Amino acid sequence: MLCAVVLAFWGVDALYLGRFSSWMLGVRVVWAVSLLVYTYLLRGVPLSWVGPLTDLNALISTACVLGLTVEMGGVGGPYFIMVPALPLAITLIYRRHVRSVIVCGGVGIAGTLLLLWRGSHTPTQALTWLSVVVGIALLAAYFAHQTFQVQRAEQQARIERARRESLEALAFSEHRRAQSEKLAIVGRLASGVAHEINNPLAYVGSNVNFVHTELLEARELDREELAEVLAETRLGLQHIQQIVSDLRGFARMDANEPMACSLADVAADALKLASLRLKHVSFLHVDVPADLPEIFVVRQRLVQVVLNLLINAGDVLESHPVPGSEVRLIGRAEQERVVLLVEDNGPGFAPQVLSRLFEAFFTTKSPDKGTGLGLTLSRELVEQFGGALSASNRPEGGARLRIEFPLHRAERSEEPSRGPEDSERGAA
Repeated sequence: MLCAVVLAFWGVDALYLGRFSSWMLGVRVVWAVSLLVYTYLLRGVPLSWVGPLTDLNALISTACVLGLTVEMGGVGGPYFIMVPALPLAITLIYRRHVRSVIVCGGVGIAGTLLLLWRGSHTPTQALTWLSVVVGIALLAAYFAHQTFQVQRAEQQARIERARRESLEALAFSEHRRAQSEKLAIVGRLASGVAHEINNPLAYVGSNVNFVHTELLEARELDREELAEVLAETRLGLQHIQQIVSDLRGFARMDANEPMACSLADVAADALKLASLRLKHVSFLHVDVPADLPEIFVVRQRLVQVVLNLLINAGDVLESHPVPGSEVRLIGRAEQERVVLLVEDNGPGFAPQVLSRLFEAFFTTKSPDKGTGLGLTLSRELVEQFGGALSASNRPEGGARLRIEFPLHRAERSEEPSRGPEDSERGAA
């Protein structure tokens, strides 16, 4: 469209001059062709070429305007007004290219000086025209710079907003993934939960029937026997309530903040839930001292990690039975680290399995028993709090999962004040 307008004004030039000028036609053709080539090249050139191409186009456009001005009477001609106006026009068209505006303004100033030198103007007139051209060129450069700064600030704001939205989406995705794995673990606990609830539910129902029969048939109630039956019933209901409460607390969607907590408490919570899936294990050895240094984690998430490792150990011993099956949960302090070991005396990890153990969606279990995300998610949760999760085979046979965390800062700050006796106990 702009190219057509540039060429169409050749007729206006002829009316003004009273003749057709091949010079004016040639300048307009060069200007139109440069605009067409510039528009075409912008579609396919690398981004690094856009700036130089825009500078070249601004230079050619300014030179063409000066060429038209020379033929139309110089400073006193009708086209000279385009010389100071062109930098403003380029500011509006090429908002991000401050250098192009400077190139246009500089060429315009140089051309104005040349036109004033060739023409017959008083010093006052020359100074006035030059001041106008220089002033408008500087104003256009200032506007272009301000526009560039505003656009850059807006772009940075958009990038920051996009980054923040991406982080929020990632955090939400991680949260949902963690909750999905939680619910998968709860599903794997379902059979044990049904058994644990069924036992107290059976004698609660039996006791209710007994009380009902006694109330309908007996003339005199044995208060001591009735109190004993009701006490058993209350204990059964409390047991059911505790199981449901533990599972509901584990599977809830609440977001928790990291805090200092005891590894012994974490192990106790995990064992309370894991016991539903470890009934077939012959020996469950737990050695997590209560006086271990505190760690700084989200307790509920670490419970999820330990529970997943315990269930994995139980699943291995269930699918590969061994005489005297054993699961060991051991906590200890090692220098500035707190370590928790989850071990079993099963077949251990095959070399090809050990190398891929923490890959997402890699599992040796059937689809109804494993998602392939448990260990991957467990490692990510541990690493979020500066810890590490690793796997190996025990020298005596079986698998070993090792979780280690740095000491809580408060614990570290107290270390220099410990006496020799405390140091010996820690080493022991």
